[in-house]
Amino acid sequence: MTSSTERLSTVRALARLYPFAKPVMPRLVLGAVSALIASLLALSIPLVLEAIVSGPIAAGDRSGLVWGGVAVLVLGLLEALMVWARRWFVLAPATKVEYDLRTGFYERLQRLPVAFHDRWQSGQLLSRMMQDISMMRRWMAFGLVLLVVNVLTIAVGAVLLFQWHWALGATFLLVCAPLWYAGYRFEKTYGTLARQSQDQAGDLATSVEESVHGIRVLKAFGRGKHALVKFARQAESLRETELDKARAVGWIWFWLVLLPDLAFALCLGVGIYLNQTGQLEVAQLVAFFAMATVLRWPMESIGFLFSFLLDARTATDRIFEVFDEENAIVDPANPLTVPAPRGALAFEGVYFRYQDAHDSERDLLDGVDLVLEPGETMALVGLTGSGKTTLTTLPARLYDVTGGRVTLDGVDVRDLTLHELRTNVGMAFEDSTLFSQTVRENVLLGREDLEPGSPEAEAILREALAVAQAGFVDDLPDGVETVIGEEGLSLSGGQRQRLALARAVAARPAVLVLDDPLSALDVDTEALVEDALREVMADTTTLVIAHRPSTVMLADRVALLQAGRITAVGKHSELLRTSDHYRHVISSLEENAADAAASEANDQDPARTEAAEVNQ
Repeated sequence: MTSSTERLSTVRALARLYPFAKPVMPRLVLGAVSALIASLLALSIPLVLEAIVSGPIAAGDRSGLVWGGVAVLVLGLLEALMVWARRWFVLAPATKVEYDLRTGFYERLQRLPVAFHDRWQSGQLLSRMMQDISMMRRWMAFGLVLLVVNVLTIAVGAVLLFQWHWALGATFLLVCAPLWYAGYRFEKTYGTLARQSQDQAGDLATSVEESVHGIRVLKAFGRGKHALVKFARQAESLRETELDKARAVGWIWFWLVLLPDLAFALCLGVGIYLNQTGQLEVAQLVAFFAMATVLRWPMESIGFLFSFLLDARTATDRIFEVFDEENAIVDPANPLTVPAPRGALAFEGVYFRYQDAHDSERDLLDGVDLVLEPGETMALVGLTGSGKTTLTTLPARLYDVTGGRVTLDGVDVRDLTLHELRTNVGMAFEDSTLFSQTVRENVLLGREDLEPGSPEAEAILREALAVAQAGFVDDLPDGVETVIGEEGLSLSGGQRQRLALARAVAARPAVLVLDDPLSALDVDTEALVEDALREVMADTTTLVIAHRPSTVMLADRVALLQAGRITAVGKHSELLRTSDHYRHVISSLEENAADAAASEANDQDPARTEAAEVNQ
């Protein structure tokens, strides 16, 4: 997962944030100005001290000394006020930029095609969404402002050092000059480590997410220790990288502390010599060291701010890797429309292969031709790996064909807007995903046109639940207002599938694509659902993947998919007579159905399960 951002300089990479920061730039600039004024006030204090030492202290003027102390106090209070103003100016704009970045990032994730999410680990996306974008906020509110101000402070202070004697200023700057070379070396080392650390943190987040989602599997197979060993290995790699980062920061801090101390020592010796030779007064020497002390924090902070800069640059690279991802599944420039969709669905010479497929591999779909008439129910059957599920993703453009076309009422689906297409094409998947929302919100997910709580919405909700035989929702603690746990894992597999099916039915699309949505249902419930679906499918074009003979019987016609091609289409009875491969597929479906029925019976009869184990 690389991007062109890796070839950009640090300044150019961070400049990509400007469109997000542009609306709040005035306040960010005011924050920087406030911080600069605070630094200039701090630099003015040594000048006041020089006047106090050479004036009231030398002359023994107590009243002048008091007024000098008041002047220093006022300068200190004004500096504190400017520091507060800096924070007041920048905090709200920085959080606004963070909000815009995060919502823009999430919107981008929603728009990017399924192929993108197939390639990217969810933990990597999560770490970018949360950690990297939060780092950008801290950088804009703190790091960027202080880095600019401290560099300017050092520049102004360095000039002021020369006003007392050129030898003192030259000594201080020459001794500190190697810091620039140390910073250059630090950037090369730390930049690489920062990127490695943030990528490893993303991998670690992926491991945590996978183990939490798969906790039932890990416990069932007793593989918790194995998962822990793998996690510990990844955590150790991240720890070692963080230690390398700490060593790099420690090394730059070593020079940042050592060289200014050496500069102080040498300047003290030079200052004493100049004082004894009459070239420098004591007041000037005191002011010089007070100025050098003021400059010490800006100089020492450069190491921390420089590492912060590199972390921010790495975070920016990682964020824009997602923003820069090409999205081929977008609305057409000149979209067509289907004003009154009838639901005629056609696959015309359809070819498809995944992006990561090897050139020597054949297309997964190798010239599919299939026509579904309006209101027709078509069952799609085939052996595992024949491309059934892939075919069902094409009508809604979860993927785009690599050859041929899919049409809805004669219009290429790529010529319709995604909103219109996905309003007219509904889907229910075998792996039913539910969200941490109420039952009502999950079922009516595809009906943004309905007013929440309206009689129409309630009627559609109840009809969809009835078709899916999902009356169990009324027994939940809060009925249809019950909040389902994460991914619906608090429900059984059959309950999740019924709610997912209800969601597809509630959408009332012209075309309904069902990827074996009844696989987790028992035989009796499946029969009830199929009876209700017949009424729904009467005026809805339906393409359903069949993994059970009973699902095949639900269809008007059956299409046989073999090695990426439709090799036969017809009624179930006709294909049984004319196609050897179809008979083979149906027999395999019957065997799987018999195994599932036996498993269900054993689960309900412990004695039978025990007898079966004894016989084995």
